[in-house]
Amino acid sequence: MIKYNLKCHKDHEFESWFSSSKEFEKLKKKRLLECIYCSSKNIDKSIMSPMVSNTKSKNEESDIMRKDLKNHQNKLLKLRKFIEKNFDYVGKDFSKKVREIYYDKKNKKGIYGITTSEERKELSEEGIDLLSIPWINKDN
Repeated sequence: MIKYNLKCHKDHEFESWFSSSKEFEKLKKKRLLECIYCSSKNIDKSIMSPMVSNTKSKNEESDIMRKDLKNHQNKLLKLRKFIEKNFDYVGKDFSKKVREIYYDKKNKKGIYGITTSEERKELSEEGIDLLSIPWINKDN
């Protein structure tokens, strides 16, 4: 079966199904096609987009998704290692320490730690922008 977008000479557009492209041509030649709006017998195919079916199986899609997830995990692990190597961990003192660094202007030390959503909001109101990074386990 094939679906065509059809158009009559008065520019009315509609769709119809045919068993094959040859069937459409045969019906058109015999003038058996008719516009559903004005009953015109002058019918042509209109521009249509092809239907593309997904040839990948569910297993192939799952494999691709697993590889993609693993790739993202590896990137996040790499980022975590970089942060742990180049920044000081201040834990729950993060809000206090980040304010010290922000208002000291001379201190450009990089830190990372933990903050609550309320502390995060307060810091934002002070003009201190933070970056949250998904912190995945090293053995995940």
